[in-house]
Amino acid sequence: MDLTTIRDIFPIADPIERARAITRAMTEQQGITEEAARIRRGAIAEAREAGHSNEEIARALGVVPGRVSQPRKGPLAKAPACPATQGPPVIVQRALPTDPATRGSASLFLVEAERQGVAAGRRMLYVGPEPAGEHTAACLHVEPGEEVIARRKMMTANEVPVRIATSFFRGDLFRGTRIAEPDFVRPTLQAAIEALGYAFGHAEETLTARPATPFEAETLRLDPGEWIVQILRASFSTEGTPIHTLETVCSANRHIFPIGQVGALDEF
Repeated sequence: MDLTTIRDIFPIADPIERARAITRAMTEQQGITEEAARIRRGAIAEAREAGHSNEEIARALGVVPGRVSQPRKGPLAKAPACPATQGPPVIVQRALPTDPATRGSASLFLVEAERQGVAAGRRMLYVGPEPAGEHTAACLHVEPGEEVIARRKMMTANEVPVRIATSFFRGDLFRGTRIAEPDFVRPTLQAAIEALGYAFGHAEETLTARPATPFEAETLRLDPGEWIVQILRASFSTEGTPIHTLETVCSANRHIFPIGQVGALDEF
């Protein structure tokens, strides 16, 4: 989607049709971005096979070497000498369900990583409107494709990307608030939600293991065929209003998921 497309859509008189047109354009743009990411990964792999170093490729692309340093498995790649003893570059933990004290902290990931002795980092990838996917729409009680507010960030452990976390909010409730502003919300996202008059009622968490999308594979630097674990948390107010849907996409082979139960009720 470019400025020409936006200029063509802006004059559409009917607001619903205008919204539909921009939604279609945004969806098409996402598909183009994912395909471009796949082609880029293939080009980098070919450059390595041709003898170019990671540093040479990084300089040519104008990025840091870490963006191209993770090797990709392909027809010419050699199998590791001892796969049983070689693991991923980093392992972090993601507790399920989340401890309430940790959930209420400034950053769940930073607190968890600090306890594990991992050097954690995070950066915002995107804040803005986007069409709701099916699972997001179901959690927020909106129609698929309806515009919602997305806040997408990436987490790193020892400079290795390990998670993509995206918060989704209903546009009719949070458009024009601090939730829709770029960068991180201070002091916490929870405080900003409460300041708008919402009190937490309950949440539902669903865990799914699935193949990574092209965007997820590119962002997390996954090898072809690597899976991710998706944790979908739908949070509701005391009145039952769907307030916050959090999708956490974890690199499966870089995580351990400790499972906790209600006190004194654990079983072997």
